[in-house]
Amino acid sequence: MVVKKETEPFHVIHKVPSGDGPYVRAKHAQLVEKDPETAIIWFWKAINAGDRVDSALKDMAVIMKQLNRTEEAIEAVKSFRGLCPKQAQESLDNVLIDLYKKCGKVDEQIMLLKHKLRLIYTGEAFNGKPSKTARCHGKKFRVSVRQEIARILGNLGWAYMQKGNYMASEVVYRKAQMIDPEANKACNLCHCLMKQGRNEEARSVLQEVLQYKLPRSDDSKSRNRAEELSLELQESGMPLPSLTPNLPEDPTFEDDFAEVLERVMNEWAPARSRRLPIFEQISQQLRDQFAC
Repeated sequence: MVVKKETEPFHVIHKVPSGDGPYVRAKHAQLVEKDPETAIIWFWKAINAGDRVDSALKDMAVIMKQLNRTEEAIEAVKSFRGLCPKQAQESLDNVLIDLYKKCGKVDEQIMLLKHKLRLIYTGEAFNGKPSKTARCHGKKFRVSVRQEIARILGNLGWAYMQKGNYMASEVVYRKAQMIDPEANKACNLCHCLMKQGRNEEARSVLQEVLQYKLPRSDDSKSRNRAEELSLELQESGMPLPSLTPNLPEDPTFEDDFAEVLERVMNEWAPARSRRLPIFEQISQQLRDQFAC
C-alpha cells in the first residue's frame, strides 16, 4: 500500500487539477465534496468562461447522465461542442452516443455511428495511421483501426437490434465478426438469427463460443449469455423454417440495408484512394461475402 506523503499538494492527493478557476472548482465539487449539483453549476461557469470547455462539457454530461438528466446533457453537448477544438469532437461523439443509448434515441445512435465510420473510412479519425491512443476512465491505451471499426459496427448492430431490424443487425454483426471476431458479438448475432427463425444457423454461430473458438469465449458474461441462448434453442420445439427469412415490414429496411452495404463496398473497394492498410486486407473478404 502506497502511503501519501503529508507534503504532497492537495490536488495530487485528491486527483483534481490545480488552480482556482471554475473548472477546478467543478472538479473539486465532483470528486472531493461529492456534490454533483454544485459541480454542474461550476461546469456551466467553466463553459461560459471558456475554461477547458471540452473537458467541462464532457464531465458535466457524465454527471447529468448519472442524475437522469440525459436530455439536458444531450442539448448541452450539441449546443456547445462548437466551442471545443477539433481534436475533442470524436470524444464528444462518444459521449453523445452513450447519452442517446441511455435515453433510447436509437435513430440518433445509428446516424452518429455511421458518421464515425465515415470518418474512419476517409482517414480523418486515425489520420491515416493504423492505431491511435484512446482514453477510457482516465486510462490511456492503444486502439487499432480494426478494433475501432469492429467496436462501432458492434454498437450499430446493437442499435438495429433495439429497433427490431434483425436482418440489418445480422449483416452488421457479420461484418464486425469478419474484422475482429469475439464472443459477445457472436451471441448477439445468434440472437438476431433466432429472432428470424433461423435456429440452425444460430446453433452454428453459438458453437464457436461454447467450444472456445472465439476471443473472450471464457469471459463469464459471454459464457452465461451463450449458455442461456443454448438453453433457449434446446427448449424451442418449433420446426426450423426456411433459411431465407421474410423481410421486415419496416419500409425503410431495404434502403437502410442498401445504404450500409453500399457504403462498405464504396469505401473498401480497391478503386478507393487513400485507403488505410487494413482495408486492403479485408476488402476481398467483403466482396466475396456480399457478392450475391
